[in-house]
Amino acid sequence: QVQLTESGGGLVQAGDSVRLPCAAAGRSFSRYSVAWFRQAPGKDRAFISAISGSDNATLYADSVKGRFIISRDNAKNTVWLQMNSLKPEDTAVYYCAAGLNLRWHDFMYNTWGPGTQVTVSS
Repeated sequence: QVQLTESGGGLVQAGDSVRLPCAAAGRSFSRYSVAWFRQAPGKDRAFISAISGSDNATLYADSVKGRFIISRDNAKNTVWLQMNSLKPEDTAVYYCAAGLNLRWHDFMYNTWGPGTQVTVSS
């Protein structure tokens, strides 16, 4: 089991870049796939990206493909979401989540961080 904590959120301008770390505490971090989701006000939680535990296979939502990059360093127990060319519609609370398989669906991830707010002004 791992515990997750996101950070790095805040208020940014459209076009800016932000990197969000997801730090994990616990053992066997490399066993877990880690995903990023986001939830905008009044909207459902949406999948953004995920990375597998050991072979760094990745998944991206079409809405962020080419702008966001997910990466991890198992020695540092951290996964990062690099967000480039931010748009106002990227405004949301961003969550990282861990699970045993690389999947799109939020119900496949059973450990979640508390989230970090990212606000993109136009």
